Amino acid sequence: MGYLEQLVLFVISFLANTFSSFSGGGAGLIQFPALIFLGLSFSVALATHKVASVALGLGAALRYLKNERLERHFVAIILAAGIPGVIIGARAILFVPEEIALLGLGLLTGSLGLYSILKPDLGQDYSPKHRDSYGYLVGAGVLFLLGILNGSLTSGTGLFVTLWLVAWFGLDYQRAVAYTLILVGFFWNGTGALTLGFFGTIRWDWLPALLLGSLLGGYVGTHLAIKHGNQYIKRAFECVTLLISAKLLFA
Repeated sequence: MGYLEQLVLFVISFLANTFSSFSGGGAGLIQFPALIFLGLSFSVALATHKVASVALGLGAALRYLKNERLERHFVAIILAAGIPGVIIGARAILFVPEEIALLGLGLLTGSLGLYSILKPDLGQDYSPKHRDSYGYLVGAGVLFLLGILNGSLTSGTGLFVTLWLVAWFGLDYQRAVAYTLILVGFFWNGTGALTLGFFGTIRWDWLPALLLGSLLGGYVGTHLAIKHGNQYIKRAFECVTLLISAKLLFA
């Protein structure tokens, strides 16, 4: 791959991951289809995108950890419940018809945006809830299912985690996005990348530009999210979910 192609990949990756880290997910809306358009097959593009997305979590962590500390119990729940799901999903995608999977994901993603729009106060304040054994059990169960989605598909599954942390555990959008970008972006996507890389193929020569774009985009988008706060993140979240839904359903 020549310098011009690497520059194109960098610009695509930077824009996709800046948008994603500001809204709480959705880098796959731009980056994943672009890799297919540039000539990669679905499985190779998915594995390559997963590896590049790990840098998004690293870039976000570098910015978020300057401002706030993650709660240990949430870190443990998200990792323990989600990572096994990611491994299962990464293996299962090899046996699921792509058209059916993307149709279902499109409908679910669109419903997230509509739900957030219909709840004007959702995620604007930090209001802890469901912090008992039952609440953690249900929360972990859903995170496991979201891990399966994350491992098998790539367009906006981090958005599901963001909204679940807001709606079920009472986090505000800014806190929820921090958990999503760091734990899903780095650890879940890292696990998915290893699984897909072991069973599939990664285009390593495409990764330098993608990794650099993801790292810088993750940092810049996170900085914008911290600067502008929950209301702007909520609006960005709603826009991204509806755009992803439209892309999956009508593209």
